[in-house]
Amino acid sequence: MNDILKQKLENLPTNSGVYVMRNIDGEVIYVGKAKNLKNRVSSYFRKNSSHALKVKTMVEKICDLDYFITLSEQDALALESNLIKKYQPFFNILLKDGKAFPYIKISQNEDFPKVEIVRKIKKDKAKYFGPYFGGISATEILKTIVEAFPVRTCNLKISSGKKVKRECLNYMLGLCSAPCTGKISKEGYAKIINNIADFLNGNDHVIEKKLKEKMQKSAESENFEKALEIRERLKMIAKLKDRVIANMPKDVTLDCFAFDSNGLSGAISTIIVRGGKILGVQNLSVIDASIDEGEALSSFIVQYYKHQRIPKTILIGNQIADVSALETFLSEDYKVNIIYPQKGYKKAIVEMAKKNAREHLEKFITRDKQKFNKTYGALEQLQKQLNLTKLPKRIECYDISNTSGVLSVASMVVFENGEPKRSHYRKFKIKTVDGPNDFASLKEALTRRLNELDKGENESFKNRPDLIVIDGGKGQLSSAYEVIEPYHIDTISLAKQFEEVYFPNNSTPKMLKRGSVELRILQNIRDEAHRFAITFHKSLRDKNTFKSPLDEIYGIGEIKKKALLKTFKTSQEIAKASVEELNLVKGIDISLANRIYNYFHKTNKN
Repeated sequence: MNDILKQKLENLPTNSGVYVMRNIDGEVIYVGKAKNLKNRVSSYFRKNSSHALKVKTMVEKICDLDYFITLSEQDALALESNLIKKYQPFFNILLKDGKAFPYIKISQNEDFPKVEIVRKIKKDKAKYFGPYFGGISATEILKTIVEAFPVRTCNLKISSGKKVKRECLNYMLGLCSAPCTGKISKEGYAKIINNIADFLNGNDHVIEKKLKEKMQKSAESENFEKALEIRERLKMIAKLKDRVIANMPKDVTLDCFAFDSNGLSGAISTIIVRGGKILGVQNLSVIDASIDEGEALSSFIVQYYKHQRIPKTILIGNQIADVSALETFLSEDYKVNIIYPQKGYKKAIVEMAKKNAREHLEKFITRDKQKFNKTYGALEQLQKQLNLTKLPKRIECYDISNTSGVLSVASMVVFENGEPKRSHYRKFKIKTVDGPNDFASLKEALTRRLNELDKGENESFKNRPDLIVIDGGKGQLSSAYEVIEPYHIDTISLAKQFEEVYFPNNSTPKMLKRGSVELRILQNIRDEAHRFAITFHKSLRDKNTFKSPLDEIYGIGEIKKKALLKTFKTSQEIAKASVEELNLVKGIDISLANRIYNYFHKTNKN
């Protein structure tokens, strides 16, 4: 422990707050919260501690720390979550900002509400059912609903007294009651919606009866394909029935979380119960250097509910020290109860979650260790082997693609913590370079990218790279580094033929060990940048191939272009046509006919 860190530990306050651990390069590697900052942070550094291996591994890397005093434990929860999202520390549980789980929504502010699948919950008084995952498909449930109940799924805005001219295909197929043409009253439609809500709340008797009747009629009319399709819908309902826990009331709605760890890796199991049925089970591998499992679970729950609807009851399989603070934090719209159950069906659900987490941990322990070696471990080796100034948590790689200098493009591919960050990929059309000049094209792309660093407007561009990789050899690197040098960012290039690593102002390359994790991570990002550049270039080339001269004439859209080509067959024949002939085409008035004629004859005008 260095003197600066030791001094900070001695001066830590006893207030509640958030602490931030940093490594030798100043990188944030862990963010935690504490009711008492001094007690919690000091506990990491106590000798003869029985901390898990993951905690000891992190502590060995801590060289500095910061802390923030908060007015309450609830404020600490919010700040911790925001800092984790901002810094993406390796030793914290990180939930990716992918799509949230799907819900089925029934709007409440319409005379004839539609039923639809959404991933974002709004405070709009609509009814939301779900989330659905872990083998239960929201899409299949919606198809089952539509098969049994003639409810609309279209985007029309329908209200009493307003009608459209005719019914859609769904009405003809018996899949919609056509409220848009007045085929059903508001009261009759409301009964259908109530039946759907009952089913989504766990009462499947009505829908099951309707589907069986429909299947029987289809079979009697020898529409066996339809009968088989309905039978599959009934199987899905049976699947939901199988997910009932003994002695659990039919109206139970709750989420359950359990955490398990082997000292280095961890796993969290999430179980979703709606209407007395288990809608989904999700198991995630996690790395977290919390002092105890309850702390890790608390951090996970806060991140989880940034994207999901919060039920009134949450079960936990690990005791959380600040559970009342977590309850208050989650109870923004209504009271949320967090329970560590000791008996009954709630205890049975928790035991199921614990078992799932344990089995997931045992099943994927080898895979998780390999992932660590290929990601964070590989970055540490890369820093060591290339003598980089800091751990390359964010790597950006650039490549150029063109065909004989035509349609030249550049790609920017991003890896964070050793894995692709596809939402941060960017592509550039080269604007200032004529001909096949990769050196100048790289300079343009990098100039445009680095000029965005201080603006902070684009999510990808505002993040500063720790390492820039150029796809190419000495020439490409030298050209690119002219732009990069003022920004003091580690820069290398990777040459394809012998996989040589070049450094700026140094003609002697370094050869990384073949098959090593550090070389493989460079190869992966280089190959990804190459693929991304070529794909972008091909898409532009294909668009250019099918481009018509008519696309450049103001006033001609797809309909008028089709009309012209239907009459004259080719652009060449259109160019030969007179103004009078053009004016005969449907949709082409005399003004546009003159514009078309002048476009094709502009080179001949004096």
